[in-house]
Amino acid sequence: MAKIRLLIFTTLTLIAIFTVTVLPPAQVIAAPPLQGGETYEFVLKWGAQAPEGQFNSPVDVAVDDGGKVYVVDAGNCRIQKFDSSGNFIAAWGQHGNRNGEFSRPSGIAVDSQGNVYVTEMGNLRIQKFDSNGNFITRWGSGGSEDSQLQMPGGVAVDFKGHVYVANTDTRTDTFNNSIQKFDSNGNFITQWGSEGSGVLHLSGAWRLAVAPRGYVYVSDGSNNSIQKFDSNGNFITQWGSKGSAEGQFEYPSGIAVDSQGNVYVADTGNNRIQKFDSNGSFITRWGSKGRAEGQFESHNGVAVDSQGKLYVDESGKNRSK
Repeated sequence: MAKIRLLIFTTLTLIAIFTVTVLPPAQVIAAPPLQGGETYEFVLKWGAQAPEGQFNSPVDVAVDDGGKVYVVDAGNCRIQKFDSSGNFIAAWGQHGNRNGEFSRPSGIAVDSQGNVYVTEMGNLRIQKFDSNGNFITRWGSGGSEDSQLQMPGGVAVDFKGHVYVANTDTRTDTFNNSIQKFDSNGNFITQWGSEGSGVLHLSGAWRLAVAPRGYVYVSDGSNNSIQKFDSNGNFITQWGSKGSAEGQFEYPSGIAVDSQGNVYVADTGNNRIQKFDSNGSFITRWGSKGRAEGQFESHNGVAVDSQGKLYVDESGKNRSK
């Protein structure tokens, strides 16, 4: 059975690392200083310890303003909720197409009111819940027109409550790769993007994140780049190319933005996390392929909380329980 881990890192400057205590020393593994004058500490992991809190292919993670952690447990067709120490709080969902049920759940986001949004690739829709998993509403259907979906992946919510969905599908002749924007009730506002590799073109745009000031960052997986837009879809900048050097990617997936505007990217193919400033300038990176603390195998979603802790979900296929 695969062993699933949820990892937490705290990014610290070299000055602060001596004054901030995250866990007792026996439980913390400090990494050497990294490029850019920063370091990180591995804090903890959880998963596969008990029936509640076990995972089967976790694919995304989100954190609310109170530090509660929500995980898309895709293989079990459910959402699990934990406190910041990994203690189980609640779970909801099962396989199906009724309200509160899921088919291939993919992305998750939490708004400032604690409402939880979940995308589903199987049911081609977005569902909205309160923080306890009570169903509120849903929207979406299959197709390539406005508000229709072909493979909804990542989802993010801005400070105004607008919901952004990464809609990607290269399996059909339509090659629908776009970002769709809705209000908090699912009313369609706008969309942008199309299949390709140039400006305003996307290919395998699997995840996205919204910065505190409303900028939208898209992890453009097949193009091995990050694209930055304003909240109306106007292109601002992009960075990245295929490779393993600093600032290069091998199919980037999860993406998150902290309160300072720094961007964290799950560089899945290179088994690492990369950190950039808001304009794409490289800051630091960490991680390598393996099973030890701070190493990665098949990491997908990332989320950052108000304290600067970075949460990474991981589903290493070769890990034995």
